[in-house]
Amino acid sequence: MLVFLMLSVVNHAQKSQKDDEKDVKVGLVLSGGGAKGFAHVGVLKVLEKAGIRIDYIAGTSMGAIVGGLYASGYNADQLDSILQTNDFIELFQDNVPRKSASFYQKENLGKYAVSLPIKKKRLGLPSAVTDGQNVFNLFSELTKHVHKVTNFENLPIPFFCIATNLENGEEVVLDHGFLPQAIRASGTFPGLLTPIEIDGKTLVDGGITDNYPVDKMLEKGVDYVIGVDTQGELHMIDEINSLPMLLKQIVGFQMYKNLDEKIKLTDVYIKPDISEFDDFSFLSKSEIVEKGVKAADDKFESLLKIASKQKKKPTYPGVAVNQIDSDFIVRAIDFTGNIHYTEKYLLKKLGFDVGSTINTKTFTEGINALSATQNFKSVQYRMIPVKGGIRIEFNIVEEDAHSFIKLGIHYDDLYKTGVLVNFTSKHLLFKNDFLSTDFIIGDKFRYNIDYILDNGFNWSFGINSRYNSFGMEVYSSFDEHYKDGTDTYGLKIPVTYNDFSTQFFFQTSFKNKMALRLGVEHKFLKSYIKEIINDKERKLYIDQNNYYDSFAKAIFDSYDSGLFPKKGFYFEANYKMYLFSSDFSDNFKAFSQLYGNIGFAITPVNKLTFHLTSDAGVTIGNNNNFIHDYHLGGNNENFINTFVPFYGYNVADLNDVSFVKTALEIRYEIFKKNYVSFLGNFSRLDDDLWNGGNIFADTRTGYAIGYNIETIIGPIELHYSWSPETNNKMWYFNLGFWF
Repeated sequence: MLVFLMLSVVNHAQKSQKDDEKDVKVGLVLSGGGAKGFAHVGVLKVLEKAGIRIDYIAGTSMGAIVGGLYASGYNADQLDSILQTNDFIELFQDNVPRKSASFYQKENLGKYAVSLPIKKKRLGLPSAVTDGQNVFNLFSELTKHVHKVTNFENLPIPFFCIATNLENGEEVVLDHGFLPQAIRASGTFPGLLTPIEIDGKTLVDGGITDNYPVDKMLEKGVDYVIGVDTQGELHMIDEINSLPMLLKQIVGFQMYKNLDEKIKLTDVYIKPDISEFDDFSFLSKSEIVEKGVKAADDKFESLLKIASKQKKKPTYPGVAVNQIDSDFIVRAIDFTGNIHYTEKYLLKKLGFDVGSTINTKTFTEGINALSATQNFKSVQYRMIPVKGGIRIEFNIVEEDAHSFIKLGIHYDDLYKTGVLVNFTSKHLLFKNDFLSTDFIIGDKFRYNIDYILDNGFNWSFGINSRYNSFGMEVYSSFDEHYKDGTDTYGLKIPVTYNDFSTQFFFQTSFKNKMALRLGVEHKFLKSYIKEIINDKERKLYIDQNNYYDSFAKAIFDSYDSGLFPKKGFYFEANYKMYLFSSDFSDNFKAFSQLYGNIGFAITPVNKLTFHLTSDAGVTIGNNNNFIHDYHLGGNNENFINTFVPFYGYNVADLNDVSFVKTALEIRYEIFKKNYVSFLGNFSRLDDDLWNGGNIFADTRTGYAIGYNIETIIGPIELHYSWSPETNNKMWYFNLGFWF
């Protein structure tokens, strides 16, 4: 109390002398308040309209973010544009564009609903909803023009912000260092963003210790203080009816302590009426900004009086576009903090090196590629202008959890119920390597084990081991009639299909869009029918062979989503040569198979997507075993080997040594992450696909209408399907990520 009294006396004495001064300095204090802090932008618009020259800015939490950007040179209209063009909900989710993910991630990481870190041999929980990499990327990109500034006194407007030391709860004043890092620390809302380390201190939201630092602003020697308060207030006891409300009330004891005294130190106190909003009202940006405009307009006469006392009039040019987004040459790249990942690996993931000419888009794609590996808690960087270009200084903060337990659930009509338990461990034997083991427990036990030594875009080495098992029904006639796919030619009989495969391969990728894999494989296939003869069960084997093959696989994938792509192109080509077999049926001859898939997605009209795909497979040589035919039918996205989805037919209803298929899906997003769809697929199966030029003869067709929802556990899909060639009409249901 004594401190505030002394400050009040000093403040009053200063003001009594202002008439004799040639100029006066104005300090601006911006409080925290989460999304409610967007009102600061509205207040800044009015300050500019009144002609106020801001000589110093102090901020906490959202006030630090808005104040820091304004101090770096942006004007109010530019800040408003930044607010309107960024989706803050998506930003906090730390989603990385799919194109930045490696091919392994594109194929596998969409399987897990929950990921739990293992730290110090104990299973833990994530420390926050997000690591805040996208938040830091945005701050760093927006302040690129002042990256060389290390003393915040030297910004276009001097600035400081407040953070809280997580270890001891002490207040930390950030007035030097790296601006995007400082405002990220001040705005680290506990539980939403992970804490950030600066100068050996682990920091979180400054609002915990000082959410309205007006007293510290007076210490800077300003003559007038304009304060904008977007904080909430303590609640009445009957309003505290939940655990979040209780915790908010407890934190508020410190936040609102001495607030009345601080208000008395403020010359122009602006309190927007934002009671209808909360800290997470990120969808109400425009409304909150307007609340700030209105509150500042109510104090407009007071603001004009202060502006009239300032001899040097302000200008608000903002930050020139060419300062933010222009091509530059990378003259040097420095890494610190990387322990388990080599510089060569980091550079390959970034996709550029010393001497490269890049722009903001290229640079952001490189950062996203590093973030997508999930090997790093944060990738901090600073761009320093040097002769002829830019020196980039990276500070890599590696993820302290090296092992994870990941979980997923799934149901479909083929595999039925499955619970996925995954164990992932990074740099287990070597730098850059990782091990991933999937075990699916349910109606059909399966597993998939991957070990990859990832060398970025260089050749990587990998091992895959897989066991897969499911049951299906096929037509009982093993002659030409079963290929017709109708029930005219006999009854269906249950077949059990087992696959045990091990691959050794080398793989290289290009910009995370194209990959080439070469390798060898051992495959043990066991497929049989159970028969009851004289009350005894026996197995009639269709196949029980060890196969040894070599393979090549090329993929190009630019889809924006693995589940429901709205744009992008996909191409896959697989060539497999079966060289040897244990020859269970004593009729094996070497043969090969070539399979290709091509897809294209486009959204010409908002929310309306056309997704066209084509598949083809041919067998070269004599395939003497039905099990190696191409089997079409069903809607599964987790088929293995030569099984291919085809709506309108059940699994393996259509079979032959070669096929060609085309499908068109028309999908409309009726509201966010909810889709209705219509799909038609058309196929021809024959050992002679060209058929003397009559390629449309004996075409099989199928159609489906569906409803699809994206959820945290994966897609929920319901399709009604039919085919004009059969009398069968069927429902397909899928729950959860495909695995």
